[in-house]
Amino acid sequence: MLAYPARLDLAQTPTPFYALDRFRASLQDQGLSVPRLWIKRDDLTGCLTSGNKVRKLEFLMADAKQKGCTAIITSGGVQSNHCRAVAVLGAQLGFKVHLLLRLDRDPDPVGNLLLDQLLGAEISLYSKDQFKQLDQLFSHWQQKYSDQAVSSYCIPTGGSNAIGIWGYIAASEELQKDFIREQINPSRIIHATGSGGTQAGLTLGCHMLGMDTRVEGYAVCDNAAYFEIKIKRDISDWSAEYASAVNIDQLVIKTNDQYIGPDYAVAEPAVYQMIKRLALTEGVILDQTYTGKAFYGMVEDIKQGRFCNETDIVFVHTGGLFGLLAQQDLLNC
Repeated sequence: MLAYPARLDLAQTPTPFYALDRFRASLQDQGLSVPRLWIKRDDLTGCLTSGNKVRKLEFLMADAKQKGCTAIITSGGVQSNHCRAVAVLGAQLGFKVHLLLRLDRDPDPVGNLLLDQLLGAEISLYSKDQFKQLDQLFSHWQQKYSDQAVSSYCIPTGGSNAIGIWGYIAASEELQKDFIREQINPSRIIHATGSGGTQAGLTLGCHMLGMDTRVEGYAVCDNAAYFEIKIKRDISDWSAEYASAVNIDQLVIKTNDQYIGPDYAVAEPAVYQMIKRLALTEGVILDQTYTGKAFYGMVEDIKQGRFCNETDIVFVHTGGLFGLLAQQDLLNC
């Protein structure tokens, strides 16, 4: 067992883990060689707190409480799953929540943004250019709260830092138990990667637990070189913070950046078709920003024969339902 820092019990875990046999059969009907596909339902970590972010926030919110902070400042896109989860947990735990949101277009009060507003989060909207100065925005608001004698705690985009990494180290232990129960040894764990925290935690967790399973993030923004640098920096910070002797040079940071699409949170029609196809065959709902792109990319790689020699692949569903609800005009349902 690993020794964890302070943690709050916020996520509904362990999350379900099972095979996508009907979807796999639909691919085999096309004459494709398909490894057995498994799904880890981290979209079911809670109702309003659904998704991967709450695993990280169990540790981040605990740290904020320990430090006596009463306000949380965090950031993300206008339909950020992370920001919505922080707004929910802030209301549950008694924190004031201030969200710094990147405005890509005129915001409609739907999806995550609607929930942010219902939950009473203070919201500051910034253009893409303003958002490039995110560190200065955090400093500005932290000083504002300090001037009001309010102690604030800053959580980076996606909760992806040395503390947040613990969330998916813990998830790696959970996955290991899933594999033992199902008597499988998956060759690969696939997930969407945007801020890098989930990828860092899974990569580090599998390494620490001696699991012979490769972790591969399918990028929804930035490129593989960016994630190599970002994830190793976060793990290095984690190692220094928790006095770990992990050899970072031994870690393999594998990122597939071929399926990002036109832009962050902008998906091609084929991704929406994949979302509908999985919904129809398995009753599993993906989103257009994260999981839909990653799942679509995984299936395209299956079609290209990339995984033809592998027996079991695990897809980690990291959530995103509320963001999808802001996309009804593109789903053509």
